[in-house]
Amino acid sequence: MSKSVLRLLPSVELVRHAPELSDLVAAHPAGLVTSAIRDVVADLRRTLPDMKPDSLPVDGNKLALDFVADLVAQRLKAMLAPSLTAVINGTGVVVHTNLGRAPLGEAVFQRMREVGLGYSNLEYRVSEGGRGSRFDHVAEGMRLLTGAEACLVVNNNAAAVLLVLTALSRGREVLISRGELVEIGGSFRVPDVMAQGGAILREVGTTNRTHLRDFENALGDRTGLILKVHRSNYEVTGFTLEVSRTELVELAHRHGVPYYEDEGSGILFDLEPHGIAGVETVARILADGADLISFSGDKMMGGPQSGVIAGRKEYIQKLRQHPLARALRPDKLTLAALESIILAYLDDRAGQEIPVVSMLTEPSSTTRKRAEGLASSLRKIAGVEAEVVDSLAAVGGGSLPGARLPSAAVAIAVTGLSVTALELGLRKGSPVVVARIEDGSLLLDLKTVADRELEAVCARIREIASATESAGPKAD
Repeated sequence: MSKSVLRLLPSVELVRHAPELSDLVAAHPAGLVTSAIRDVVADLRRTLPDMKPDSLPVDGNKLALDFVADLVAQRLKAMLAPSLTAVINGTGVVVHTNLGRAPLGEAVFQRMREVGLGYSNLEYRVSEGGRGSRFDHVAEGMRLLTGAEACLVVNNNAAAVLLVLTALSRGREVLISRGELVEIGGSFRVPDVMAQGGAILREVGTTNRTHLRDFENALGDRTGLILKVHRSNYEVTGFTLEVSRTELVELAHRHGVPYYEDEGSGILFDLEPHGIAGVETVARILADGADLISFSGDKMMGGPQSGVIAGRKEYIQKLRQHPLARALRPDKLTLAALESIILAYLDDRAGQEIPVVSMLTEPSSTTRKRAEGLASSLRKIAGVEAEVVDSLAAVGGGSLPGARLPSAAVAIAVTGLSVTALELGLRKGSPVVVARIEDGSLLLDLKTVADRELEAVCARIREIASATESAGPKAD
């Protein structure tokens, strides 16, 4: 199509002063309206050459201003709509990194509201009437929870790793097994973080096998730290060997070098009674002699995004005093949420107040009962088929890559709608419902769908089924 059709484009000024836009201009800031007009005109400039001239609404020698005004109104609506929105997680992945990791419970949210609505004693000692430290609000509770001598909280675990490496081993060698030089989501690579912190990477062993003698041979006057990294979302199996924590701790202490473990997930309770064996808690790792351990607050702990560093007091003090600690410090809402989470653990309320703990410890029979209730409700909707099936949920977040949790899912079908179209319809509606497709069926895993979300799921399926019936069958 000839680009002569671009002559139909009205100018930004013409559109801005059009009577058809007077209500929008009066209701919104002028700069925002102008920005929306420019976006619409730019979009039309790209799309007009591919459109048929006789299909365009033209008034005189320009596009009809009511047509352009409608596009501007749509753009303004999109510009003012929040991008970050709530999602119903039907994937069965409990700590879903793409869906915000750990959801926060009502009690935690209420605590954040109380602290955030007004002023707080964030850096004020009420008893003394003087300046305090924000780090103190969670330090004692975290110490009691982990058994550490001292604790420090920063804004995420990547920040925790960076702070430890910078404060304790800048310009010195950090020994790490070659099999633990991991890359996790977002291209976070351990070697890159080391370089940023000024530490010198010293790989030992091979990808699949590392011996104690590899560490012994690498130790020297330039060694600043021995580091062990959780492998996150992959496993090494077969002909493998790794040095135990107790061996590394003994070696490090014999040479006067700190032993630091980047555990990543931060497991604070025993998972064995719930079908996941062989998982070590933070308290166990510290009891084994680790000088420092760091982990994420928004993974297995079930709290807000944060990074927790726990261990020996002398090292934690160095971290607190380092200039980088100020740049990495958490805000008041994070600390309010984290303190609420810590107190729930200490008072044995974690199962009731922390959704991640509740999901991980919920009996499969309870999950199945919830699935049966949802399936029963969905079958009452015309054109909808729903069947309860066995499922295996995942812990997620790179925490326990091989672990699976017995669960129950609802397989859903809508007459006249393909599985992929149904998945898309759920994902693009409001509220957003993220499902998974498995063996040609659309599944909603009830391990990660709360009771309070069931009604919204039913409403979305009802809406989709009704629209499909009105429009007729759709092809895949």
